[in-house]
Amino acid sequence: MTTSSSPYHLFKSVILILSATIVGSMRVAVTGTTGRLGREAVQLLSSRGIPTQCLLRHRIDSSVTPSISKGASSAQVASYLASLPGVTMVEGDVTDATSCKSLLQGCDAVLALHGPARPSPLQSLFRLLPESDPKHSRSVNYVAVQNLINAAKESTTCKRIVRVTGKGEDPFGFFSILINMLGHMAKAWNYEGEQLLRDSVIDYTIVRPGVMGRADVPSGKVLALVDNGRDLPVSAVTHSQIADLCVSCLDYPNTARSTLTAMNVEDGTGEETYAPLLAKVNADSKVFPKTLLEDHKRGARMGSAVLASVVAVLFTFALAAVKGVGSFLKTQL
Repeated sequence: MTTSSSPYHLFKSVILILSATIVGSMRVAVTGTTGRLGREAVQLLSSRGIPTQCLLRHRIDSSVTPSISKGASSAQVASYLASLPGVTMVEGDVTDATSCKSLLQGCDAVLALHGPARPSPLQSLFRLLPESDPKHSRSVNYVAVQNLINAAKESTTCKRIVRVTGKGEDPFGFFSILINMLGHMAKAWNYEGEQLLRDSVIDYTIVRPGVMGRADVPSGKVLALVDNGRDLPVSAVTHSQIADLCVSCLDYPNTARSTLTAMNVEDGTGEETYAPLLAKVNADSKVFPKTLLEDHKRGARMGSAVLASVVAVLFTFALAAVKGVGSFLKTQL
C-alpha cells in the first residue's frame, strides 16, 4: 500500500471532509471581540465564510474611521470588524448573564477570548477593587465563564465553548505569583474558570497559549501542541497563531473536552499548521485539582510579604544614605 492510501491518510481525509461539513453549517459567537486575539479570530471566521456574532460593550460609533491597525482605538476596531461579511455585533458585557444569552442565540459554538484589562499594580496589591466589580479578574475569568455555560445550556444550539486561559496549575511559580499580585488574582480565577468548564455538560476546549504579544516569534515548522493539560516550555506565540488554533478546534470533534497547551519550538521540530497536531488530540483523562484558589491566594500573600520586605530594606538603606549625606554636609560647613 502506498503512503497516500495508508490508513492514517484515509482517516485524515475522512476527518477533513467531516470538518468541512461541520464548520460550513456553523454560526460562532466571540467574546473579547476587539482584543488583539479576538480581532484575529473574527477576521479568520469571516474569511472562512462562517457567520459570526460578536459581543461588544458599546455601540458602533459611526463617527470614527474603521481601522484594524496596531494603534487603532477599540471603537475603530469594532467599526472595522462590523463591516466584515457575515459579522454581527451584539451589544452587552460577558459579565452580564443576559448579554451572554443574547450572544449565544442561534450559535453552535463560542470562542471565549475575553480577559481582564490590565489594572493599576497598586490597585491590585492593596485590593482596592472588590471581587464583585465587573473589571475584577473574578468577574471576567470566572463569573463570565459561568454565564457562558449557563447560556449554552439554555440554548438549543450551542454545544461547544473554546476558552483561552493560561498556565495556572503552579500557584507558587514566580509568574503565577507575580500575575496574581498585580492582576487581581488573574491566574487563580482563570484556573477556577477552567474547572467550571470541566464540571459542565457542555463540550469545551481549553487553550493554554504561550506569551502573546512579543516580537521575537519564530516562523516555519514551529507549532507544538499537547493535550491533557500537559506542559511545554514557555515560548512566544502570535495572536494569529492562537486565533487559528481556536477556530481550527471547531473542525475536530476529537478536541472536545480537552485541555491544550500551545507553544512554539525550534524551526523544523514542530509543525507548519495545527492540522496534524489537532488530529491526534484526545479528551482529558487527567484528574485536575478541584480547586487551587487557596493555594494561589497563599502564593500571592507570600509574594506580597517578600515585596514588602524588599521595599522596607531599600527604604532603610535609602534613609541611612540620606542621613549619611546630611552628616557629611554638616562637617563641611
